[in-house]
Amino acid sequence: MCVVGVDRQRRTSRGTSNDNATKAITRAATGDHDAFGRFYDLTQRQVHGVVLAVVKNQAIAEEITQEVYVELWRLAPRFESHRGSALAWATTIAHRRAVDRVRSEQSRRNREDRSHVAPVAEFDPVADGVARHLDNATVYDGLALLSPGQRQAVTLAYFSGYTYRQVADVLDLPEGTVKTRIRLGLATLRDHFGVSS
Repeated sequence: MCVVGVDRQRRTSRGTSNDNATKAITRAATGDHDAFGRFYDLTQRQVHGVVLAVVKNQAIAEEITQEVYVELWRLAPRFESHRGSALAWATTIAHRRAVDRVRSEQSRRNREDRSHVAPVAEFDPVADGVARHLDNATVYDGLALLSPGQRQAVTLAYFSGYTYRQVADVLDLPEGTVKTRIRLGLATLRDHFGVSS
């Protein structure tokens, strides 16, 4: 068989695999556990590969891959085949989850590093309580300036620690809408507090 024939056969095989994955996740969206098992079998190698490429640790990659499939099961009813293949959808979610984990780990390490070198200040519980009360009052005054949608998105992202994707899931909104609300809300707060960008 010539090289062109082999290449065409591989592309056809990939297309069939993508079609089968799309059919499987569409059936899984109705609660079909067997269909989700087929979807897992068809996509697991690629999903795990994407995660492993980001986190560079086999044990963590396996853990994240498991989390990704729990999320894919939950999100299966939202899959829209006209927006792309099921494999692309799954690997995109896997990549986001892996990047979130890497960023979270880096933030944790940075906090730990800062806590080890930070000078120990004398603690005055009265002054600390007053300062915290004033800070909270100032923040709540600023939040009152935001539209309800902006306030909800900013509160979830900055006080509950949710990612844009998680905020979008909680509010049942597109991620782009959530990002816009947060960006506009933060701009309003920046202007209110007189912070230069």
